[in-house]
Amino acid sequence: MSYKGLLICVIVALGFQSCFDPAKPNYQYFPNMYEPVGYETYADTDAFANGIEAQIPVEGSVARGWEPYDYPDTNDGYEAAKAELMSPLALTDENGANGKELYGIYCAVCHGGKGDGQGILMTREKFLGVPSYADREITPGSIYHVLMYGKNAMGSHAGQVNAEERWQIAQHVMELRNTLVK
Repeated sequence: MSYKGLLICVIVALGFQSCFDPAKPNYQYFPNMYEPVGYETYADTDAFANGIEAQIPVEGSVARGWEPYDYPDTNDGYEAAKAELMSPLALTDENGANGKELYGIYCAVCHGGKGDGQGILMTREKFLGVPSYADREITPGSIYHVLMYGKNAMGSHAGQVNAEERWQIAQHVMELRNTLVK
């Protein structure tokens, strides 16, 4: 190759290099990965003409998978649930085993494996005053209510366990209480 050909190649290479901008590559193989496609979430439609961002559910509608709980988060609601609320689940070995497993996951760290209030957080003095089930007058309804809303220092577990699991835990807690009271 002659010097003239080499010189032309160098000039062409420098010309291509001078057009290159490292902040904006020339070729984008998948442009949607580099530059987002803009979507208007609430585009100009008649559904959102009133200026709100999303539609309000119809009054009285119930979300899928959610069951209404008619007892309020008050002391009166607790007492009413304690007196009136009954478990819809049968006392079966399967429900008892599930309740025991869930109790071990969510409850035993504070209330202890036996329900005596001597869980690991209690013995390490992270929470003090966790009661023994033998010291309380409890029913399955009151246990369900406390799992639903929480009581005193205990928070709600409604976000962790569904309605059926709350009843299974309540069955296991009643078994523990009966064992402690004897």
